[in-house]
Amino acid sequence: MVVGLGMPALTANLPPLNAEGVSQKRRMKSGEDIKEKMKIIEAALYVAGRPLDLKTLCSIVGSRSEKRVHKIARMLVEEYKRRNTALEVLELEDHRFVMQLKNEYSSKVRRLAIRPLLTAGPLRTLSYIAYRQPIAQKQVIEVRGKHAYQHIRELIEMGLITRERDGRDLILRTTDFFADYFGLSRNISVMKRQLERIFKKHGEETLPPSLEESER
Repeated sequence: MVVGLGMPALTANLPPLNAEGVSQKRRMKSGEDIKEKMKIIEAALYVAGRPLDLKTLCSIVGSRSEKRVHKIARMLVEEYKRRNTALEVLELEDHRFVMQLKNEYSSKVRRLAIRPLLTAGPLRTLSYIAYRQPIAQKQVIEVRGKHAYQHIRELIEMGLITRERDGRDLILRTTDFFADYFGLSRNISVMKRQLERIFKKHGEETLPPSLEESER
């Protein structure tokens, strides 16, 4: 006697593949993936303390699709709106995202903030450069004095400005890092309008020392 002769295949008794069940599992897995990526974006914005663009966020979450990451980041924006806490996540122009303290709370806790990025002197020099860029270094020195040489070196080392030779002149410009740190547009024309509003608000032609006081 041959064992198994004439016996039906074991798979014949198995239930048919449930397409709806498979689809549901895929949706659950996709939902978990989105939640995890949202948490990673949230952590990145918290640690950075400045606006991050989609290219950076894609690199952090390990995705090549800026469209997908943009959608997830927008979901995080809406999530923070629902939470109604002292923090908010905002989408800025150029599809950049930032986590920040809401304006109504920043004034109450500002004294607890860490030391500003810049002291008053370099900050005034930086403000002058940002509002009048591109500008020759010699013009900055004429207005801000010889101490501005040290300010400029410091600002270059910090990655806030660049210096390039144009003929006999050294031309100064702000960097993308400067725009991101102060929550300003990377478009110079738009940035100058933003700076003008900030200067009027604070009554002097100087950027505020802390990120929370700047106008995004």
